Amino acid sequence: MFGIDEGALRIVLADDHPVVREGLKLLINAQPGMSVVAEAEDGQGACAAAKRFTPDVLIMDLSMPGMSGTEALVHVRRDCPDVKVLVLTVHEEGVYLTQVLKAGASGYVLKRAAAAELIRAVRTVAAGRTYVDAGISDVLVESYLDAHVTADRDTTESLSRRERDVLVRIASGFSNKAIATELGLSVKTVETYKSRFSEKLGLTSRVDIVRYAIRRGWLAE
Repeated sequence: MFGIDEGALRIVLADDHPVVREGLKLLINAQPGMSVVAEAEDGQGACAAAKRFTPDVLIMDLSMPGMSGTEALVHVRRDCPDVKVLVLTVHEEGVYLTQVLKAGASGYVLKRAAAAELIRAVRTVAAGRTYVDAGISDVLVESYLDAHVTADRDTTESLSRRERDVLVRIASGFSNKAIATELGLSVKTVETYKSRFSEKLGLTSRVDIVRYAIRRGWLAE
């Protein structure tokens, strides 16, 4: 069916659009050391081709009729653990990337990516590494930062008013004795509040405390 170069990376293409598959096949077969060994037009076909041809890399779309690419990915990883799956998709939302990486995909490339990037992704996953399209990795980083800020806010809300008062004053350079005098507390009580908020927030040094206060915008208050 396909001319296969001896020792070349064996590639299976799975996409429900024949034009897309044809373009990918021409691109890949033109590369030194790569050969397309089979094609599939849906998830079931992708699973069958992975079992029959045991390719080095399965390039697969997510949105296909019948069994979706995500479902097929789970089956391929279970039945053909040595086959690396490179997802090629139009979906740019971070949730899709997270989902397929958890399911065992080795790479994620957007269909709008340049041809050179796709080839680079194929070689990367074939070598046992993970490849994520730069266009979607930025979205993933933003999603992570958003989640981190949300978690940070939730942790901050667990602080008592006194713990926050002590934290802000320590970050501002006050000594424990000065804080005690200003807040009408004993030095020992100030130290207790410091111990409590440090444990809650995972702060281990004065530098950590200062950075935390700056990040929360408290030093400008």
